[in-house]
Amino acid sequence: MKKAYFNWSSGKDAMLALDKTLSAKEYDVTKLVTTVNTDYNRVSMHGLSVNLLEKQSEAIGIPLEKIELGGNVSMSTYDAQMKTVMTGLLQEGYEYAFFGDIFLEDLKKYREAKLAEVGVKAVFPLWKQNTKELLLEFLEKGYKAITVCVNAKLLDASFCGRIIDENFIENLPENVDICGENGEFHTFVFDGPIFKKPVDFIIGEKVLRGYTPSKDKDDNFFAKDNDSWDTSFWYCDLIVQ
Repeated sequence: MKKAYFNWSSGKDAMLALDKTLSAKEYDVTKLVTTVNTDYNRVSMHGLSVNLLEKQSEAIGIPLEKIELGGNVSMSTYDAQMKTVMTGLLQEGYEYAFFGDIFLEDLKKYREAKLAEVGVKAVFPLWKQNTKELLLEFLEKGYKAITVCVNAKLLDASFCGRIIDENFIENLPENVDICGENGEFHTFVFDGPIFKKPVDFIIGEKVLRGYTPSKDKDDNFFAKDNDSWDTSFWYCDLIVQ
């Protein structure tokens, strides 16, 4: 089989993409790669504690590699460090990199271009699939997830620290993608068919955090206009049991 690593967010889309990839038995996924914010020792953007990320990797049975980045890292620094990591992975024999993206064209093109620079091919198992069908498939397979971060501009605090189920789907506003593909919410998967055992945790406090985007437009690939950035998010802390 083809040797591959997974760009791992710890959330539902990555998990379903991994599930599909393992079931197809075309690629041998032997590493999960996750960026970590060293200022808080948490998964970048999701805000999940590294302790839980490590427990999740152990429960799935695939080794984890953490890419450590500062909280205010510039896009140029990010690109340079990621290129170093990708080059190292290629030297280890990893010629394929997997992602859980569904329909963000700019992000897909960015990932493909950066990987092509070092000779790695990007693979997107969920690409252009219906997000409602994907989330229902995720639940039908028996996976369990909880929201750990929600965009305060679109969702109130009640959506943070909430189990993903049919009631969650029904309660989502019409302007929110059902998989949160536009960054409306992020999740942590704690159980499912490929888990050796569930990841145990308790729900801690919820906090609202705001961020200031960089004034340097060269550092803002993911936002064409700084004023359009979503800069306020609810986070729910999950504590390892």
